[in-house]
Amino acid sequence: MTLQELKPEVKSIINKEHLSTDERLLKICELLENTVPYYNWVGFYFKNGDKNELKLGPYVGEPTDHTIIPFGKGICGQVAVSNKNFVVPDVAAQDNYIACSITVKAEIVIPIFVNGENIGQIDIDSNTPDPFTEADERFLEFVCTQVASIL
Repeated sequence: MTLQELKPEVKSIINKEHLSTDERLLKICELLENTVPYYNWVGFYFKNGDKNELKLGPYVGEPTDHTIIPFGKGICGQVAVSNKNFVVPDVAAQDNYIACSITVKAEIVIPIFVNGENIGQIDIDSNTPDPFTEADERFLEFVCTQVASIL
């Protein structure tokens, strides 16, 4: 299934109003991780109240110790500050990278905006070196826009 073909699937999950927000987010994580071969860890981080930190939300993949990430730290923390997409083709080349697993080779983080405010992000790790393309960025921006509609 191509990224374009996944869009209606994402919309379908978003529209399942009988599910809680977290249940829908988890289903999106499962869909992406199960369908895109190079998406090996898929999760959401959200601003933790008034604190300058992110808190881990629903995710699928290896368990992580990184349930709280200070703004500015790691790729996710940098996106919380920059409000910009961050594609990392080779995590070993990043100085400010928080290693979650030795198998992770690349990462992509896309912010989620609600009313112009960066309230969270989708974070995807890949065990494949340099797998992310502009198509992944555009698709994940779409996912974040859909997610923002239920937050």
